[in-house]
Amino acid sequence: MAVNRQPVLKRCRSLGIEPAYLGIYKKSKKQPPRQMRKMSEYGAQLREKQKAKFIYGVLEKQFRNYFAKASKMRGVVGENLLALLETRVDNTLFRLGFARTRREARQIVSHNSILINGKRVNIASYNLKAGDVITVTESARQSQRFKDILAATSSVIVPAWLSADKDRLQGTVVSIPTREMIDLPVHETLIVELYSK
Repeated sequence: MAVNRQPVLKRCRSLGIEPAYLGIYKKSKKQPPRQMRKMSEYGAQLREKQKAKFIYGVLEKQFRNYFAKASKMRGVVGENLLALLETRVDNTLFRLGFARTRREARQIVSHNSILINGKRVNIASYNLKAGDVITVTESARQSQRFKDILAATSSVIVPAWLSADKDRLQGTVVSIPTREMIDLPVHETLIVELYSK
């Protein structure tokens, strides 16, 4: 599996993203690079796509597949794309506050620590539907790791499309998120324009 080993804060600086969107609350002492000349239309579109890929931890081929799937769905393509990315298991775990970062959430899923509707799932890209229940396994719940995670994420606000039970380490997908429920600095229309060329 391909892994992006570039330092997270450096990548955030180059894309103009706050590290808090990734669950990282460190601040970089360096200033973002100054724009010497105006960015082209293609450059702006490419940057938005790179932002979305970086935030959700998705590579190009998988991202293109999500776009193709979003194009076949009813409704606005850009909003469908973000909804598909948001309902991934790793992202949902992060949003529930059961992981400090999306990378950690992906690791938790791949280590067989998650049950969806009572069945083990170890695929981070598994897409959830409204009504699905995510539960952390009993053995993982007892570990020190989850105690540390819950202490670190106690102040995390769970979005309206999810409901979380922190005591039982269980979450439910109330509905598929709409654009208003997704608080990310990504202009999805530019991504749609890029792929529509």
